[in-house]
Amino acid sequence: MGKQVDVVVAGGGGFIGGHLVGALLAQGLTVRSIDIKPRHEWYQLHDAAENVIADLSLLENARAGVEGARQVYMLAADMGGMGFIENNKAACMMSVLISTHMLKAAHEAGVERYFYSSSACVYAAGKQTDPNVTALREEDAYPAQAEDGYGWEKLFSERMCRHFAEDYGFTTRVARYHNVYGPHGTWEGGREKAPAAVCRKVAQAVLSGDHRIEIWGDGLQTRSFMYIDDCLHGTQMIMKGDSGVPVNLGSSELVTINQLVDIVERIAGIRCERSYRLDAPQGVRGRNSDNTLIREIYGWEPSVSLADGLEKTYAWVYDQVKRSHQ
Repeated sequence: MGKQVDVVVAGGGGFIGGHLVGALLAQGLTVRSIDIKPRHEWYQLHDAAENVIADLSLLENARAGVEGARQVYMLAADMGGMGFIENNKAACMMSVLISTHMLKAAHEAGVERYFYSSSACVYAAGKQTDPNVTALREEDAYPAQAEDGYGWEKLFSERMCRHFAEDYGFTTRVARYHNVYGPHGTWEGGREKAPAAVCRKVAQAVLSGDHRIEIWGDGLQTRSFMYIDDCLHGTQMIMKGDSGVPVNLGSSELVTINQLVDIVERIAGIRCERSYRLDAPQGVRGRNSDNTLIREIYGWEPSVSLADGLEKTYAWVYDQVKRSHQ
């Protein structure tokens, strides 16, 4: 590290980070991709990038990581789906070391722009108790009642970005991601999110001939899901934009988990017998993205339908499941 690069992607070995590195390289930019995982565990490894293994929770590594960079996308965090978040609150909160040290290091290094990936988990739990949820507006993050552990770390780090902008004139941008999914992501092992988990279970049912699957919760909880291509477009748009306020980046297409399963079953061409595990982690009862602000500021919102995104995601997950059983 130390040479000049256009962009640093912290968490570049992760799901969103790997896709983002690929997109930036395709635009002709020079990219330093940093992740704590060994390279064989990176979701995507782009040879054209400067691929660095480093623990960015250490300030000296953060400083080395941003050296010579014009822009930083800070996606690095210890996180996963609801099963991981609910059972690893301390680990999720320790990501604050990465968030804080990367922000400090980027400011010290004179980075021109800094993007922070926040989460819909910052929103007040009291506004998400009904499956027929009113879509969450950006102001609904306060009074603060974030998701315990992960959500609080994200909300705190948002505030840090705000105050670095106010106190030091440092250009920061914040997007609140709402359930990003797509190929080349976690699909097993406990960190996977609902779309990948459902795709895996249905693919296993197809391949085994045993058409019984387990659903976490009663299946009536609601969510919206954003396809990775829309996430990449929105992320770069917000980074380049003129607004420093946190903005929702998500789809407003609300579905129940049962409806999510329905779509994947139609793609796979089967019907499954569902059992419901009511004691499993399931998060809030309802969560959806209000996209009014992103339309007002940027004239844009995600465009890939859940059915179209899931078709691509299921095809990829099916191949992974089939390969793992060979």
